[in-house]
Amino acid sequence: MDLPLLDKNFVTDYIHVTDEEAIQAARELARKEGIFAGFSSGANVAAALQLLKGKEKGANIALTINDSGLKYLSADLYE
Repeated sequence: MDLPLLDKNFVTDYIHVTDEEAIQAARELARKEGIFAGFSSGANVAAALQLLKGKEKGANIALTINDSGLKYLSADLYE
């Protein structure tokens, strides 16, 4: 994937998150935490959970919730 605005000199690693993982994480945020978020926020949470299960086990991870789930009410994110 080409990201022309990204300075690749600052990237040391990345995590791949599937659409299904992002959807599941967004739904779990709503169900368990009352946070009504969208796909990108779900992807951030899914990535953090991957890190916490692996090389960052026991660490603290800060992430952002970038979007509301409102615009996804007509999509398949929320049933």
